[in-house]
Amino acid sequence: MIYNAIPLLMFFLSVFSSEGTKPTTRQFIAAKTEITAEARATAVYQQLNANNFAMPNLESFTNALEGFYDLKAKGQVSRDILTLIDFSMSSNQKRLWVIDLSTNTILYNTLVAHGRNTGDEYAKSFSNAAESYKSSLGFYVTGSIYNGKHGASLYLNGLEKGVNDNARNRSVVMHGADYVSESFIKQNHRLGRSLGCPAIPVEMTSTIINAIKDKSCLYIYHPCHCKKLAAKMIS
Repeated sequence: MIYNAIPLLMFFLSVFSSEGTKPTTRQFIAAKTEITAEARATAVYQQLNANNFAMPNLESFTNALEGFYDLKAKGQVSRDILTLIDFSMSSNQKRLWVIDLSTNTILYNTLVAHGRNTGDEYAKSFSNAAESYKSSLGFYVTGSIYNGKHGASLYLNGLEKGVNDNARNRSVVMHGADYVSESFIKQNHRLGRSLGCPAIPVEMTSTIINAIKDKSCLYIYHPCHCKKLAAKMIS
């Protein structure tokens, strides 16, 4: 489905006309780009087959999809799989989604941990620094699977300068952990925390990392993360 942004552009033009001014070329292009990105995200969001999972927040999804299309156009991701982690949510909620954009289907929705120094139940502080034990926000491209101290794990390559581009040096990867479980939440009133990795339930590890490996897009959202990528994205 191609979302028709022309009516929205006509509205934009009418607003300027009613004020007795004409939009500049730069304003027109900016409005067209913004409308197209938001309209496209809304259209895809409305078509999502949730598979009985909870739906992600529209704002986080819009940011994630905008970045996905940008990275796909640059050839930095090659698969139509988008993983969205929403760190604005409680860690007691299932705040990770794996979405197949070729069919607009949510494949998985599960728990995911943040770093121990990022916060308790809620993620509040983020870092790109080694030994910070904090999570890093932003866009990543997934790498290959390897066997590490947590078993099967997935390399993550941070794509934003100063935000998450130190991920590989910090050994920030996706792996399974027994502290990412409903039973841990019941005993401790919050999910367990990692050293900065987006850790997921042990029983879901193989399924999820095999679904998203090899150059798919992963986005870790929080309201404090800048929406615009151009100034920070590594080409």
